[in-house]
Amino acid sequence: MGASSAATFVKKSVGLSIGLSILMIVAGLLAIAVPQAAGIAVNILVAWLLIFSGGVHLAFAWYTRTAGGLAWELLLGVLYLVIGVYLLVNPVAGLASLTLALAIYLFFEAVLEFALGFKLRPLPGSNWLLFDGVVTLILAVMIWRTWPSSTEWVIGTLVGISMLFSGASRLMLSLAARSVTSKLA
Repeated sequence: MGASSAATFVKKSVGLSIGLSILMIVAGLLAIAVPQAAGIAVNILVAWLLIFSGGVHLAFAWYTRTAGGLAWELLLGVLYLVIGVYLLVNPVAGLASLTLALAIYLFFEAVLEFALGFKLRPLPGSNWLLFDGVVTLILAVMIWRTWPSSTEWVIGTLVGISMLFSGASRLMLSLAARSVTSKLA
């Protein structure tokens, strides 16, 4: 591959990255604007991932066939399949379950952030871990206290915010890469 063809490839890649970044920003804004639809979409994605994982566990159980391993793999496979099918059949109830699971997850994350922050207390920057723990705990309590009424907006809004910031950071990185590649050409 010559230098000009490599430069052309890089320019096309940067252009594609900018385009995808803009699409991610738009998708994030849409998810924030219509969090119920985004939440249901996340629920359906999680359901299919669980169904796929359940199938993998069952296939693994079939191939291992050891006494202890077989029973656990079968149980896990069936559990994943049942939960995945439940989420697909009852997307709104599944979204409520995911929202509660998110609140529980954030609570335990906050506890771990506090523990790590206090353990690393003498080191510079450890206060940021404590700050992260406080913010995460506030989010967990806010979701838990408003659950199940928060079910309709929490997952979709958080996914939208994540997509918006990921798209924006990717766009900034792509624009920086474009400025570097334009100097090389």
